[in-house]
Amino acid sequence: MPSHVTESRIYGGVYSDPEFAAIFCDGNQVQKWLDVERALALTQAQMGLIPHEAAQEIARRAHVELFDLERLGRESRETGHILIPTIWALAERCQDGWGEYVHYGVTTQDILDTGLVLQIAEAWELVLARLRSIQAHLLALARKHRRTPMVARTHGQHALPTTFGYKVAVWVDEIDRHLQRFDEARARVMVGNLTGAVGTMASFGAQGFEIQRRTLASLGLGAPRTSWHSVRDRILEVGGLLVQCAVTFGRIANEIYHLQRTEVDEVREGNAPGKIGSSTMPHKQNPSTADLISALSRLIRAQMVALTDAAFHLHERDGTAWRIEWAALPELFVYTGALLARMDEMLAAGLDVREQRMRDNLDLLGGLILSERVMLALGGRFGKQTAHELVHEISMEARRHDVPFRDALLKDERLRGSFTPQALEDLLDPVTYAGLAVEMVDRVACDATGQPRGRS
Repeated sequence: MPSHVTESRIYGGVYSDPEFAAIFCDGNQVQKWLDVERALALTQAQMGLIPHEAAQEIARRAHVELFDLERLGRESRETGHILIPTIWALAERCQDGWGEYVHYGVTTQDILDTGLVLQIAEAWELVLARLRSIQAHLLALARKHRRTPMVARTHGQHALPTTFGYKVAVWVDEIDRHLQRFDEARARVMVGNLTGAVGTMASFGAQGFEIQRRTLASLGLGAPRTSWHSVRDRILEVGGLLVQCAVTFGRIANEIYHLQRTEVDEVREGNAPGKIGSSTMPHKQNPSTADLISALSRLIRAQMVALTDAAFHLHERDGTAWRIEWAALPELFVYTGALLARMDEMLAAGLDVREQRMRDNLDLLGGLILSERVMLALGGRFGKQTAHELVHEISMEARRHDVPFRDALLKDERLRGSFTPQALEDLLDPVTYAGLAVEMVDRVACDATGQPRGRS
């Protein structure tokens, strides 16, 4: 009976994603081990190291459907070895004694690490597809709301005007950098390892480099210059990329969560028919997907602690550290798949952007949100520092006595003659003080050549 949240029949639909779960399931993991064993045998046969008949028979039998996974699990516990039962089972299935050439010259970690990289390669493409889909949704949102004025907040307080499109464009730009990091990391990460018991290729002899290169190339992987049995930077890089994505989307989800607060009410999750916010308060429209994404981002980040622990290998190989990866990395990927799927689904369903509420909130401080603009306008007469002191005093007085900022400025004797009432009205119009927000949205919405990106 499933007990882990990612496999639960109750929770699994939100804490997991079927495509990512399938990549890191038992069957696919064992198949990847068999893929490596098959590729190795075929290469060794091509190089005259084992009979061609042996390689063909191993290849014919290296299909997970022919194996009893429950039995492999039992035998793994009995033998205390994760791979030996699979090697034995593959050898047993080969006819005419050709199973004697299974796993010829390699060690367990060669197979498991290379198989893991094959799993990572599958998941890698899914991550990129989800990132691009999410980015396309956000880019469309940024374009649509490039001029939609809203409050920019710093330290949780009203700061200056901005546009909602610019807020979203900042997210799009960040995803661009994630995609670049994945592109840059691909060649470093997609590398297998077939270097034998202590990484010296002693069992392969002088042909070791060529055996490794050919075998890994047939699997679509690069060959390392040295063994990475005890050097886990590639795995850490994968984990780091996923954690960075998780932090980005956790932060976006948290932003949506706070923008949906009743007192703010500027952006809401789409409320699909049948969606219920509370079991006891019928009026509630809770940001349940944003809640979940935020929680998943923290669970993903937590797995990175385990992966960094797993990097402290001793000597040439170290099971006490390596075994941590077997649990942490698949879980990290499955949680990431769920996070990306939930974010993609939320954006595809559409956010409820409440433009009038955004505009109303800009006026909540009675004009104080334009204090910087007023200060800069006065700078030419008083100097910037003095203007700052004057506007600060007037702002604090206006807040203390709940007086509109415009009135407080006009009645201050020190500012008499500094501007006409109409000029002050213009200065206090928040819609006209969003800086280059619109232009920056347009820059993000274009590719490197300056042409508009494709629209989804």
